[in-house]
Amino acid sequence: MNFEIIKEYMPLYIKAFMLTIRIGWMGIALSFVIGVISAFIMHFKIPIASKAVKVYIEIFRNTPLLVQLFFVYFGLPKIGIRISAEACGVIGLGLLGGSYMAESIRSGLGAVKVSQTEGALALGMTKGQLFRSVILPQAFTLSVPAVIANVIFLLKETSVFSAISLMDLMFTAKDLIGLYYNTTECLFMLVFFYIIMLLPVSVIGSIIEKKTGFKMFGE
Repeated sequence: MNFEIIKEYMPLYIKAFMLTIRIGWMGIALSFVIGVISAFIMHFKIPIASKAVKVYIEIFRNTPLLVQLFFVYFGLPKIGIRISAEACGVIGLGLLGGSYMAESIRSGLGAVKVSQTEGALALGMTKGQLFRSVILPQAFTLSVPAVIANVIFLLKETSVFSAISLMDLMFTAKDLIGLYYNTTECLFMLVFFYIIMLLPVSVIGSIIEKKTGFKMFGE
């Protein structure tokens, strides 16, 4: 292990790390918005829209992100739609993540016990109050573990961005290995920066899960 090489490459990795973080979290934010809207559409069984959402989820959950990125980055220009590599990364990650977030949030909404809604209605709550004060808080709590797992999964999926010439962490590592053959140092830094990116999310996610958790009757 040559620490002089690590010191020399550090600025390149920091730049790649910042790019990966920026695109990753923008894609996650987009995926959460798509997921919430899709989950509500499926939960309330909105005609036509719910079927369209199911088709979207099946397509994006059953195809690799790499294929989706190729379609957006190389396919759309064929019909006159050109977007930057960064925007392609955000859109691709957002669409993939949205399909997973939708199922996670929908499962949380569906897991709220019927007795909870019946009890709230018996107390005289309106449907709006029921949804805002009873269903949403419990659905959020039940969805937290799956949502956190999806966030970690999506951050790891940023490793395929190098395929569309984005100078992310993986692109930088492969480029430096190809040029200078300092494989050990380059891979060490790659692992180091991915740990920096993912470990805080895992720790914070565990804290949120504990803070928002609640005990069911009989537990």
